[in-house]
Amino acid sequence: MIESAKSQCNFPLETSIPQASLESILCTQELQRRRSRPPDYEKENRALVALVSTLANSPGTILQTLAGTILEITESDSAGLSLLTRDDDGKRFYWPAIAGMWNPHVGGGTPRNFGPCGDVLDRNCTLLFTHFERRYPYLIPVMPPAEECLLVPFYVGGKAVGTIWAIMHSDRHKFDAEDERVMGSLGQFASSAYQAVVSIDDLKFQVAEREKAETELRKLTDGLETKVLVRTEELEQRNSQLAEARARLAEEKLALERSEAFLAEAQHLSSTGSFCWRPSTGEIRWSEQLYRIFEIEQGVPVTLELVGSRIHPEDISILNDMNERTRAAVSDFEYDYRLLMPDHSVKHVHALAHGSRDADGQLEYIGAVQDVTQRRASEEALARARSELAHVTRVMSLSTLTASIAHEVSQPLSGMVTNASTCLRMLSSDPPNVEGARETARRTIRDGNRASDVITRLRALLGKKDATIEVIDLNDAVREVIALSLSELQSNRVILRHQLASDLPPVAGDRVQLQQVILNLLRNASDAMNTVDDRPRELLITTERDEGDRARLSVKDAGVGLDPQSMDKLFEAFYTTKNDGMGIGLSVCRSIIEKHRGLIWATQNDGPGATFSFSLPCRTDTKVQ
Repeated sequence: MIESAKSQCNFPLETSIPQASLESILCTQELQRRRSRPPDYEKENRALVALVSTLANSPGTILQTLAGTILEITESDSAGLSLLTRDDDGKRFYWPAIAGMWNPHVGGGTPRNFGPCGDVLDRNCTLLFTHFERRYPYLIPVMPPAEECLLVPFYVGGKAVGTIWAIMHSDRHKFDAEDERVMGSLGQFASSAYQAVVSIDDLKFQVAEREKAETELRKLTDGLETKVLVRTEELEQRNSQLAEARARLAEEKLALERSEAFLAEAQHLSSTGSFCWRPSTGEIRWSEQLYRIFEIEQGVPVTLELVGSRIHPEDISILNDMNERTRAAVSDFEYDYRLLMPDHSVKHVHALAHGSRDADGQLEYIGAVQDVTQRRASEEALARARSELAHVTRVMSLSTLTASIAHEVSQPLSGMVTNASTCLRMLSSDPPNVEGARETARRTIRDGNRASDVITRLRALLGKKDATIEVIDLNDAVREVIALSLSELQSNRVILRHQLASDLPPVAGDRVQLQQVILNLLRNASDAMNTVDDRPRELLITTERDEGDRARLSVKDAGVGLDPQSMDKLFEAFYTTKNDGMGIGLSVCRSIIEKHRGLIWATQNDGPGATFSFSLPCRTDTKVQ
């Protein structure tokens, strides 16, 4: 019906020249100024029930029934529908159904780009025309002429498909606001009717095609049975495929439901909730777990004010910063902040979100919030334990070292003092006992040598031991140290980056000792930025090839830098720039690197901070001293 219908108007539509402006034939504003009849809802409901009944029982006549209903309810002289043609991309309107005085013109129509119906779709609103033939001369032969015409557009799936209209051929009745309201309601029904007619037309086309195919099959005489069997097998295969597709769809639906259940349970176990936020509308949606984290009743509408009521007063600036970033259309954000619960307990949460644009171009954030209170408590407890262990270790090491030195050195020193006193007495006697003094001097020299031997043995103990030599990938060693110290660095707000050379050759040495050097340099760099609050605490580790077939590792910080006058003392034993330092770390690092036939040094950065570097030979036959 819809595909095949075309305008049957015999007038030269495309060559018509407008005789008047569009505004001169519009009187839409009169609808509100005219005295309006009271609504007859009972009549309107009866008409809608009749339309629905026709749509259900005789859909092929629904458009004509709709035209008759418009004619009856608006008490007009003519009424009908104008539909865009489908076989030429909607270049024309045609009239599939007309009731009243214009009924003989069924099948006629108007061009899309020059006509009343096109004006209605262009303006996307109801329009009231008066004597539209003054602008569109091709309508002059259409009798009887129109005094007034009320047109209402209707759409299917957001796409314009046509208009419904009512015409008065005399001034016996003027359209009013009630007519506009009723026509709007009927326009909505026209959308449903249009879809039904299109479906029927499509079905008829399919039936016609099927009948055509069956006719052609009946004409075949050779191999008919074989072709039927082949066709049957194809249909059975398609039915089987359809059944399989339905089964897969059911399985996918079940899998989706299970996945949603798994996600909800995973969020519960990991104390992670998800959210969706549209800043332009203020709409915020939370998962069930996020309601639990914020301890807010499920289903309560979420607003920024409600979120702010749970944020710790000292962290409310974070929420303000987040709002500023969304106004600037920042695509991603990540924050750590605290929640103050109604019972005055405090929760630590970590939030991150990614922004994207929806189909309308509006910014939308999808994110997650994790309750990290227990993890934060564990990290703080671990940090305290590490600090206490380090303190105890330093005290024990210093105590042991002091006791050892005192015990080993005190005996020869006591002997030297005793021998010196005896020597003085022998020399003071009259006559002096020169031979006895000479003997006590020899014993003094002996005890001095004993004290010297003690110091030599302690240096040998602290400075030399057998090392485990192996081929080492310096990049792997760096990654292992990073994994070990990452938590501590993050707790100090250090931003760690690394640039590891992909073509770095291996070095030979003791893996544990070299990792001790790297770890010490990392901790020193972190400590150097403890007081930095006016810039990011950035720490960069790099590896690269160095001159002379060597591999270089550098640790660059953004801390307070180095005192130029102390550069020569940095690697000396017991020299430190820290208030609580022992001055041993860098000295031990130098000792380890030099035993590996390497070099270690420090340089001041062009900007803030300093860089500590060491280089090692790349030859696999390197021997540790």
